Amino acid sequence: MSLSYIRKDMLAPQAPPISQSGVIRWVRDNLFKGPFNTILTLLAIWTLYQLIALSWPWLANGVWSDANSMADCRKIVAASAGPDASGACWAMIRERWSQFIFGFYPPSLWWRPILAFGLLFVALAPVLYSDNKSAMSKLCGVVGALTVLCLIGADGFSFHTVLAIALMAALTALAAIKPRLLLIVTLLFPFVALWLLWGGSIWGPITALLGFTVMVVIYGLVAPKLGPVMGASIGFIAACLWWLFLQSYVSEAWQALLPFQLTYVNSDKFGGFLLAFVIGVSSISISLPLGILLALGRRSDMFLVKTLSVGFIEFVRGVPLITMLFTASLLLQYFLPPQTKFDLILRVVILVTIFSAAYNAEVVRGGLAALPRGQYEAADALGLDYWQAQRLIIMPQALKISIPGIVSTFIGLFKDTTLVSFVGLADPLRGITTIVRADIAWKGIYWEPYIFVGAIFFIVCFGMSRYSMYLENKLKTDHR
Repeated sequence: MSLSYIRKDMLAPQAPPISQSGVIRWVRDNLFKGPFNTILTLLAIWTLYQLIALSWPWLANGVWSDANSMADCRKIVAASAGPDASGACWAMIRERWSQFIFGFYPPSLWWRPILAFGLLFVALAPVLYSDNKSAMSKLCGVVGALTVLCLIGADGFSFHTVLAIALMAALTALAAIKPRLLLIVTLLFPFVALWLLWGGSIWGPITALLGFTVMVVIYGLVAPKLGPVMGASIGFIAACLWWLFLQSYVSEAWQALLPFQLTYVNSDKFGGFLLAFVIGVSSISISLPLGILLALGRRSDMFLVKTLSVGFIEFVRGVPLITMLFTASLLLQYFLPPQTKFDLILRVVILVTIFSAAYNAEVVRGGLAALPRGQYEAADALGLDYWQAQRLIIMPQALKISIPGIVSTFIGLFKDTTLVSFVGLADPLRGITTIVRADIAWKGIYWEPYIFVGAIFFIVCFGMSRYSMYLENKLKTDHR
């Protein structure tokens, strides 16, 4: 039997049909897949068109320059688009952008928050990209260049600019050569930022750092004999004794011997996004480890530890944040010794941190509960003690599961920094906007400051969201 046709040559591969690839397929699968989906897409397009049609004339007629008041903006809009036209007065942002960013921080000292903000990203580099040397060095280089450009714009080519160029160049080189050493910058950054932002004697942050050194030394001496919990507890008590009774005397003695300080800036000068970042970054950084400890305490087998953790978490989660802020502003001072001066921003940071830690504890507890029992049994089979098992096996998996919830809590916390306006601090959304609108020159302005502040909040929160997605994909090691 002979076959009438046998193919001897293979056909060359061809491109898929247009309807099965590219933009056309994406549109069909995501926007017009079925009648209901098509109706929703058309309604969304119609709604978007109406919004653009209503807002576009106002945006297109916007005034960016040649205006020093709301009246000037109206005159320019009337001259260019007609007497009945309306337009955005973005000139207000050009005139008052410094208040939205720095609040009432002295202009001659703007170099300090700019440098502190640049160092923040350098300190975050080994945390965000711990195993990516290239990304770490690129981040440090880009941040260094932007920091220098901002310093030149704010302070000109001064001594501070030259110092920043040398410092950022050294840190970028360190990230490229010995990236692990950047962890030292991460550990020292809170003390450096505190000194840069508030000023005062340099020996204050140094002696505060010595308190942590005392804690580590005591822990190293006590933990091998009494265990890590007792070692950490005794070390913390020793550090508190240092901070309460010895730090001020040591700091004053060193300042008298080697006086070196920056101009002190009162907390009432802080405002705008400078205040939002100080509160947000501080609370986010401290609340995560506290939340992890509270989550472990809530799942502990020790009755007292579990009861205290549950009581703390449920009480804090049952109280609105605004109530805690009023507590920080009005009531906390009554529980402190007489003549004690406790900075308002520090009080707010403590209460916001406690609030966020309680929510982070529940998020982390959900991650711990999601792990199968076999992971704990595997740790026991390997002969690991409790803390070794948590550090090496349990907590890395639980935190990976908890990333979306943790980042969501952080985003909410950063947005909630606007609530500090109710305790007399000039946040960017309500505090600074109210001050700007109270100026007779900008009387009648409304949408522009809210759009400007909202855009910056969106950029920051969207950046955190995208990084969390990157981290989830990076840590997703299961088979797909």
